Amino acid sequence: MSELLFDVSEGVATITLNRPDKLNAFTTEMLSAWGDALLEAQKRDDVRAIVLTGAGRAFCAGGDVGNIGERRETENAYMRKMSLSDRVHRIPLIMETLDKPVIVAVNGIATGAGMDMALMGDIRIASSSARFAETYIRIGIMAGDGGAWYLPRLIGMPKALELLWTGRFVEADEAERIGLVNHVVPEAELMPKSLELAEKIANGPPLAIRMMKRAAYQAATLSLRAHLDQVSSHMAAIYSTEDHKEALTAYKEKRQAVFVGR
Repeated sequence: MSELLFDVSEGVATITLNRPDKLNAFTTEMLSAWGDALLEAQKRDDVRAIVLTGAGRAFCAGGDVGNIGERRETENAYMRKMSLSDRVHRIPLIMETLDKPVIVAVNGIATGAGMDMALMGDIRIASSSARFAETYIRIGIMAGDGGAWYLPRLIGMPKALELLWTGRFVEADEAERIGLVNHVVPEAELMPKSLELAEKIANGPPLAIRMMKRAAYQAATLSLRAHLDQVSSHMAAIYSTEDHKEALTAYKEKRQAVFVGR
């Protein structure tokens, strides 16, 4: 069975990490397929939103801790750095290029790099059984997949450092309270709720949604003047689209707009 599943329906691409017997701990092959699936979703016109989840009782337990000692004996420092850069870091760098909405449905434990992978999404919905931990410190290493970059931006520096330094578990209710996840739902409702939200977004005007994501993320590194200049260019382009005309017409006619993405 494939280590990663990819399915498209109703404008939503669902990517499922599929090593449930290993708590979806990723392999080199899974990382390669994961990156390819994200790129496929980005380029397909029939995909307007993405849902990422895990099979079984875990979202992702990160990498395979069992072979770290073996790798230490066979890889020098440069080899280890390039292994991270070429394989593991491929995922956050691809995620940074995606301008389509990404919803992460966290169905169970998300630890180490698995937690970091969850942080890379735009919206996180967690089941009541979800648990998060930056467990790197427990094996004497540092967050190596972007956790030290994502976490402070989501929950603030003091709380982020507490979690990074202690490696303690955060239960679903605390994760919602501190802003780590958007919503917590019963286990049986996780995928229906996640897909419902994804499909609602997918039914919106695609170009406007993608430009909105770009503007929101890029604003973090721009001055207000530069942001407003950028947004005025996006707006000028969006005003000329068929989707904008359809939205105005549907609003006047008091009906649901149907968007074609142009």
